[in-house]
Amino acid sequence: MQNNSFDTQLRRKAQLVNFTIQRILDSVAINSDLKGVLKYTLGTPGKRIRSVLVLWSCELVSGKISQNAAIAAAAVEMVHTYSLVHDDLPAMDNDDFRRGQPSCHRKFDEGTAILAGDALLTLAFEVLAKEINEPAIAVKLIDRLASAAGAGGMIAGQLADMKAEKNTASKELLEYIHINKTAKIFQCAAAMGVICGGADEKKYKCLSEYGLKVGLGFQIADDILDVCGSSEQLGKTAGKDAIAQKCTYPALVGIEESRQLAGRLADEAVAALKSFGPKADTLRQLAMVLLERTK
Repeated sequence: MQNNSFDTQLRRKAQLVNFTIQRILDSVAINSDLKGVLKYTLGTPGKRIRSVLVLWSCELVSGKISQNAAIAAAAVEMVHTYSLVHDDLPAMDNDDFRRGQPSCHRKFDEGTAILAGDALLTLAFEVLAKEINEPAIAVKLIDRLASAAGAGGMIAGQLADMKAEKNTASKELLEYIHINKTAKIFQCAAAMGVICGGADEKKYKCLSEYGLKVGLGFQIADDILDVCGSSEQLGKTAGKDAIAQKCTYPALVGIEESRQLAGRLADEAVAALKSFGPKADTLRQLAMVLLERTK
């Protein structure tokens, strides 16, 4: 079960991400109409799990949250939000709601949503290039995020996901979709935190493994919620995976086996943190909270 201490930590870290995003948006020269759209999309009440993972990973390996980590977390949130804006478009998942509010193309219009997503994606890399205080770290962060979000990562997963609709899928294809579409961004978030914390290769590998397993479990839990949850719980339209005949674990192996697999992935994520000892308890809790979430 989620406890108050964990809730408080998550909320405080999310507030730091929100503050950093607000500062960035206030400081950059953007057309006022577009800035309003970006503030709307970034201001909807999300959990900030990916961006908070950057902060927690940095804190775990260095004992503190650096300014670089806060900037990297904001960049991750911008990339994640761009993906949601585009995912909701009629040509993709065609959803009218996101995080309990009208999706970007419904609040404004389709063309504005496309451009807002483009702006968020490019702004994320502009921020990393300009605000990270050491060029070598900036290059590593840009490379890591581009690899996870680009043609060899999230985009590849999204394309495979679209092509798999209404077609017979295998577990191998489904794992490919989940790794690329979702898990690589979680893995990237943990890795970026380690980079900002200046840790060694061993810690980088451990937390990268943790992020990958957490991301895979998160996606399976998300697919289960689409079947078992309500639109009010999810903040988006429930039941759409089945209607679109999407390739998901519940559709392929059923709810119970999907839950068992998500549980094994959470255990594997926790096992990846063994070398960190009690200092990694918050990340251990995160793996379990994501497994048990209801929204």
